[in-house]
This record gives sequence, structure tokens and C-alpha cells, in this order.
Amino acid sequence: MSDLGDIPDPLALENQVCFALAVASRSVIAVYRPLLEPMGLTHPQYLVMLALWQHAPLSVKDLSRLLQLEPATLSPLLKRLEANGFVQRLRASGDERSLAVTLTPAGRRLRDEAEKIPPAIVGRLGMELSDLQHLHQMLTQVIAAANKANHAGHADQHAHQPAGGH
Repeated sequence: MSDLGDIPDPLALENQVCFALAVASRSVIAVYRPLLEPMGLTHPQYLVMLALWQHAPLSVKDLSRLLQLEPATLSPLLKRLEANGFVQRLRASGDERSLAVTLTPAGRRLRDEAEKIPPAIVGRLGMELSDLQHLHQMLTQVIAAANKANHAGHADQHAHQPAGGH
């Protein structure tokens, strides 16, 4: 860990990791948009489809965990994908409370079209693949560190609450 004393103004906008991540996220998703629109997908729907192409069928709970999305956020995405004919949500045979999400034939066919997206993104960004792979590695570390910090923060919050309080 380095000392923040090395940074002239630790509150300057351009020095904020959160700002760089937010702008990078919006900017990269904007590069995906024109490639996904002809497929009838938004970026969040594309992420759902990526998970399903790799692991289908999946329970909503497992899909939520994989995508690190709350079920309440995932549900409208699944409804839209189902309305577009790409997925089916079925009650799991062993547990009526659990929904299994699977690909339809149209959803499976869409994968062929989606295979063109990663190389198109690399081309449009004009960055070296090795740089993008390194960035992915670093972001994965940031995600893990943030998840760890968030879990520790929740544990601290609960430890400081009065008995019976919320």
C-alpha cells in the first residue's frame, strides 16, 4: 500500500478511482451498444446471455450470484429476454420456488452472432489485447478487494448495533 501523501490533492476528481471506473464503464458500454442493438440486446441483457451460453440452464439464484446482481435487478432483464424469445424461465422440478433459466433455440442461435463482438470491441478500442487482459486482471482484483471491504463493513455495522436494533 502506498501513502496518499504522494498525491498532491487526494480529493481532486481526476485522482478518484471511482470516477475513472465510472467513466470507463460508461465509455466501454457505449462501444458495445451499436454492436448489441442489431441483436436486440442491451448490455445488461448481453451479460445474462454470456452467463447462459456458458452455463445454461441456471437457477435465478445462481445467475444472480454469477452476475453479481440482485434478483430484483435480474428479474426484469429475464422477463425482457423471455419476451424477445431468447430464454425460458421454468419452475425447477425439484423445488417449485426455484426458477430455472434456459436458452431457447433462438437464444442458442444468437451465440453465433455474438461471437463477432469480442474481436469487434478489441478493434474499436484500438488497444493491445495484452493490455486489455491485464486491465481485466486488475479489475478482477479491484472487485475482489471491494467485495471484501464491503463484507467487512457490513460485519462492522452489525457489531456496533444495539441488541434488537436495526
